[in-house]
Amino acid sequence: MTSHQTTQTMKPATAAKKLGVYLEATPAEFQEGVVSRTELNALQADPPQWLQELRRNGPHPRPVVAAKLGISISGLARGGVTEPLTTEQIDELKQESPEWLQQERATQAEVRKEAARIKEKKAARDEQTR
Repeated sequence: MTSHQTTQTMKPATAAKKLGVYLEATPAEFQEGVVSRTELNALQADPPQWLQELRRNGPHPRPVVAAKLGISISGLARGGVTEPLTTEQIDELKQESPEWLQQERATQAEVRKEAARIKEKKAARDEQTR
């Protein structure tokens, strides 16, 4: 008896999320089909022109926008940014540096500092128990 492995597939939304692109900006054939794990790996290893263009210029999904601005996704919402932004729009926002963005960046820096402190504390505690 032979066992044949079924191909693992995912919805286009899942694949777009894994690729870090905004689904609505992808080509129609990508949006309408299913993506196999092999196809996803191929897209990541050797991105086609449309994928390179989307990654470079956007529009970008919220997680990517937040990362490029150095803030959290919640910080985007608090700042009133609910739509995907292009790289150009993100750069303009950085240059304008509105008060809400400065505040969110400061908050994010505090969060990172606290996470590092907790990590150090845990490492020291683990070292003591050895």
